[in-house]
Order: sequence, then C-alpha cells, then structure tokens
Amino acid sequence: MSWLTIPRGSHFSLVNLPFGIISTQTNPSPRPAVAIGDNALDLSLFAQNGGFDKLQDFPEDKISVFSEPTLNSFAALGRPVHRSVRQYLRQVFETNTPFPEVLKDNESLRQSAIVALSEVQMHLPMAIGDYTDFYAGRNHAFNVGVLFRGAANALNPNYNHLPVGYHGRASSVVVSGTPLRRPWGQVLAAPGDKTPVFRPSSRLDIELELGMFICQGNTLGEPIPVNEAENHIFGYVLVNDWSARDVQAWEYVPLGPFNSKNLGTTISPWVVLADAMDPFKAKGLPNDVEVVEYLREKREDNVVDIHLEVTLKTPKDTEAVITRTSSTNLLWSWPQMIAHHTITGCNLRPGDFLASGTISGTEDGTQGSFLEQTRGGKAPLRIGTDGEERKFLEDGDTVIIRGWSGTNEDGLVGFGDCVGQILEALPPRQ
Repeated sequence: MSWLTIPRGSHFSLVNLPFGIISTQTNPSPRPAVAIGDNALDLSLFAQNGGFDKLQDFPEDKISVFSEPTLNSFAALGRPVHRSVRQYLRQVFETNTPFPEVLKDNESLRQSAIVALSEVQMHLPMAIGDYTDFYAGRNHAFNVGVLFRGAANALNPNYNHLPVGYHGRASSVVVSGTPLRRPWGQVLAAPGDKTPVFRPSSRLDIELELGMFICQGNTLGEPIPVNEAENHIFGYVLVNDWSARDVQAWEYVPLGPFNSKNLGTTISPWVVLADAMDPFKAKGLPNDVEVVEYLREKREDNVVDIHLEVTLKTPKDTEAVITRTSSTNLLWSWPQMIAHHTITGCNLRPGDFLASGTISGTEDGTQGSFLEQTRGGKAPLRIGTDGEERKFLEDGDTVIIRGWSGTNEDGLVGFGDCVGQILEALPPRQ
C-alpha cells in the first residue's frame, strides 16, 4: 500500500514504477520520471532536493543521470543500480515508509516533484542508436507463411534454428501519441502485374510487438553469452511497427523490407524495468529442434507473460478491441535474441532497441496484424456493431495497444497506452 492514492486497476502500481522522460509547461526541459498511479515523480527535482540522500551505495557522482534528457546514462549504470533505485523509490512511497522525511512528510517537495500524468508531455525514453526488429512470433510467421506459400512451406528452413531479424530504422521510432502519415510507395496495382505504380499505400497495417532496451553493451568482438544476457536488459515497452504491406510485397526480394517498414515505429513512453517483469516469467512456445549451443538457455521460463490488447478507434468514433493475445507466443527469448545478435562480435550499446516481431495466437481474434486477421484482405474485419469493416487501416484510424501483467489485488505491472493515428498521405514534392 502507498500513502499516495493509486487507483485500483492502474497500470502504474507500487510494484511497477516504470521510468520515462517528461516535460511540463512550467519546465519544458525533458527529464527522467517514474510513473505511480495517476502521477509522475519528477526525478530531477527529487534528486536536486536530496531525495536520494537515503539511498545507500548510489554513486554520488552519478546523481546527474536524473537530470539528463534521456534514460541512457541511468540505464548504462547496470541492473544492480536499477534494482536499488527502484526498490528505494518503492520504499519512499510505501504507507509505512522508513523514510517519511524524504517525501511523505515533505510537503514542499511533494507539491513540486509529484505531477499529474495529465499535465506531462512524454518523450522518447532513450536516445536509440540502433534498432533491430526480430521475427520471434512463430504463430505470426506461420500464419503469414500460409498466406503466401501454403501450410507445407509456411516456415522457412532456418526459422526454428535461429532468431530471424533485420536492422530497422531508429530515426523513425516515435513516442506514443505521435501521428503518422500514410506512406507513398511503389506497389503492384493488381495480381499478375509486373510493373509497379506509385501511389499511397492501400494496405497499411499494424504489428503488435514487444520492445526491449539494452542497458549495458558489450565490447566489439566479444559476444554476450545467452545465460548472461539478462544482465544487459534495461526494460520493456509496447511496440506498433507500422507496415505498408503492398509496398513490402514489391520491394522485399531479395533483401527484405525497406520503405514498407521505415514510415514509423510507435513505442509506449514508460519503460517497465526488467526487475518489475521478473515475477511474470513463463515458458515460451516449444521449439521443434535442438538449437545450437550458443542459444541454449538454462532457464526454461525464459519469456515474459504479458496480456496484450489492440483497440481500433475509427473516425466515426467506433471503438473496439480487435486483438487479445499473450506475449508468451514467442519462440525466441530476449536472451536468445541478444546472444544471436552478438555472436559475430557485434557490439550493442546502451539505448539500443530490439523488437520481438509480431505477436499472434492461433485463434481468430488473437492475431497481431490485419494481414492475418483479414486473410490478406479477403475477409474484412467487423469493427463494433454499426457495420464498419476494415481490411487494412484507413485515414483517421487510431490504434491503441495496451499490455499488463499481474492482478488488481497484487498490483498491475502495465505499460500504459501505445497510441498512433494514421493521417492522410501528403503528395510528394516534385
């Protein structure tokens, strides 16, 4: 229990305390904060006014990390420091806090450092150096493979042997609430066409994913062992990796997606720390093959169990949940993705961003993309009860992804909303 009111059902319970970057009208400078209930604790003000004085073993020369415009420097301090800071902040907010003088009984600091979430502007939590998008959702990979190659050849021969991935575009990763324009691209207008036309994408799609930030990297040439990879995980966010399917269909041979994927990737603004997700570890999908040694984990409960939902809101204000699924629908774990990413000696750095790939279940209503739900556009999805349908996204549509673990009784560990709206395409400048 906390002395600060936390509404029942809040994603930001006392057992969560996710980190993000905020600004306010009174102070437009981006700075770190933690979310608790309907409020945010401004960590810059908190630190400047002695808020961390009771935290033992925190390096005094590092206190400035709480005044920086990103979480990169804090993340780079490593998991033991993240754990210590989060546990301390939890103690500060507990009803029977051992440090009442820090905040509970410090009215001046409470008034200045605790800000309503409705009054903050959220920013990207990390400066993202590199972005890698994996393809770890086997159900999604199978569903899409069936659409294009049939069930017998749905999964490529390498799929069960290694975490397939590609290098994405870090510059177009945006924070929740950022609208995105429908992209233009080269597409084949009709089946059988061999010459493309240039027009706005008519098959714009979502991809329900989970994202992970790296805290501490590795030296170039030194791979990260799979059973040590957890130490390199800072925390998690929700992801919508928007995709132009018609652009992708024409461009992806032979090197994979390019313009079809770089229009934007939306992430939720609060980073749920790895420690907060540890109680929700579970087994992922079973693998049909014995993987090579560098991908073998000692831990069987190697993925996180998060309930995921996708809601679509149309310009007519029709709103409906179109997907409910679980993040356990992954074949590959985050440690395996890290181990594979670095096995060549590739160096990861604090703030590097990895995404899981689309997460889908096996039944209708559990798929993480319109491509799957509509069978490639052949079976329109009914939205709400007023007869609206969608094959793919239309201009003005808003997509809201939510995710959480835990219960109301024990406290939810949630991510808040990951929101994006599609705006009409702008004519290209000549």
